[in-house]
Amino acid sequence: MNRLVAIGIALTLVTGAHAQVAPSTAEIAAYTGLHAAAARGDAAEIVRLAAAGAERNGRDGYRRTPLHVAAYRSQREAMRALVKAGADVNALEADRYDIVTIAAVADDLPVLRLALELGASAKNVTSRYDGTALIAAAHLGHDEVVRALIKAGAPLDHVNNLAWTALIESMVLGDGGPRHVATLKALVEAGANVNLGDRSGTTPLALARGRGYREMVAILEKAGAR
Repeated sequence: MNRLVAIGIALTLVTGAHAQVAPSTAEIAAYTGLHAAAARGDAAEIVRLAAAGAERNGRDGYRRTPLHVAAYRSQREAMRALVKAGADVNALEADRYDIVTIAAVADDLPVLRLALELGASAKNVTSRYDGTALIAAAHLGHDEVVRALIKAGAPLDHVNNLAWTALIESMVLGDGGPRHVATLKALVEAGANVNLGDRSGTTPLALARGRGYREMVAILEKAGAR
């Protein structure tokens, strides 16, 4: 199998059936208790239910906790109430996403900042790709999220099970546009390894050149990439 075919298969996997699964309309309609309160952002009801002994980390059919549901729905006051009541800020759902990665993929900076404020870690290994929130955000070109995660101590050179770092994903799964360029620049300026290659040993500079991403090539060359 050549490199282009391998990358095509990996891209299909990453962007296909195994992406995050937010609660569906039907699931939300069927929720009860803390899951229902989280979905509609009812912080007062969360406080009441928690005081009555409701399970803070109960799971729905996709192993989402009420806190996952609140993060997917951008219900920030519900998130605060759940964590104050004892919800696990680093819990993983069925596809091993935490609230930090959920916010990173959604490009939801307010939820991300709140998740970090509440004690969630930017260092968690998440998803079936053994990645991180930073890799997910770099893949999507969510540059502001990338900068927030870097500030929070996200591991810059974590390698997922596709053998890609955040820096590599900003090119291999990016479009070379302004937000992916800004993402790459943020990673390079933070000290990401510009010479850490993929599984075949192809360097970030070679990947950028091969795609004709001139701005990325310039950033990498300036940083000493080979």
